[in-house]
Amino acid sequence: MRRPLALLGLPLLVLAAGCAPAGTSAETPPVGPDASSDHRWEAFHQRAAEVAEAWHPGPTWTKEYVPLQGPTVLTGDPGFTPDTETAFQAGWYREQVALPGTRPTDGTIRFPDGTLTVPLLSAVEAYRQLDQGDPPVCEGRPQRPPTEKGGPTIEPGPDGWVTGPPQNTCTPLTVTAVRLGTAPVRTSRGEAQVPAWLFTVEELTSPVARIAVAPQAVAAAPEPSAPARPAPPEVVGGQDLQAVDGTRLSYRVGVGACDTGITALVQERDDVVVVGGGVSRASGVCTDQLKLAPVAVTLKAPLGARPVLDVITGAPLPLGPR
Repeated sequence: MRRPLALLGLPLLVLAAGCAPAGTSAETPPVGPDASSDHRWEAFHQRAAEVAEAWHPGPTWTKEYVPLQGPTVLTGDPGFTPDTETAFQAGWYREQVALPGTRPTDGTIRFPDGTLTVPLLSAVEAYRQLDQGDPPVCEGRPQRPPTEKGGPTIEPGPDGWVTGPPQNTCTPLTVTAVRLGTAPVRTSRGEAQVPAWLFTVEELTSPVARIAVAPQAVAAAPEPSAPARPAPPEVVGGQDLQAVDGTRLSYRVGVGACDTGITALVQERDDVVVVGGGVSRASGVCTDQLKLAPVAVTLKAPLGARPVLDVITGAPLPLGPR
């Protein structure tokens, strides 16, 4: 049985980076010596030092499985279209194959520094977590149940029923096969190969992985310890990591609708990396909106297993699904 898709209101309106104020780009250039040594950002570096020195995660961080990204993982280039990306982000799926309901034997997580044996979920359990409900019916194009070939149908016109590809984002992704394998996951111990159910999706060019580790074997990240004093008004926090590629970190910062001069900021240490951003605040009246602005920094050394901490909250930044 499919679950209804819940639509939750957000306290702040999140806008795409394409709506950035004039004078800012979609991606801020990597932070360099000029940005790092700019005296305007001394407040960032002072707070970043406090965040780094307060980071004491405990033995779970280095001994257990602490994932730093969500349990749904893309295993390669999915070949998204706008419609299939919407379906993936929303968790709209339908299965066209029988899914194994028996839990497999324990699996092994392979970290850069060792291994860990963990209990696993069945494919049915993993799919129930993957599938977040049915898409809404597209306005002006009601749907019937899928045809025998699995394709969507469109209400009849003057010449009868018409079948064809969807024209709007109202079609789920079709699961046609599943197998147990592994997927790369960023964890507290670096990138690990983690047991996962790999779902073949008809509309995508690579499988969608759902991590197969049973919930009781998944440890939570420690509670962050942020400085008690408020953050400086010109310093903004990181929201999530978008990509980790050697020494290059791409992430998003949360900025106001009228903020300008968005600058990527980083403080790099041997055990942690603290990131955030610097902005120029508008002096006039502005709407109360949160924008997610993509930025990037280049580290002096590859990130490795070091956590990336938010300068505002002190929490590790999660890695997004793409």
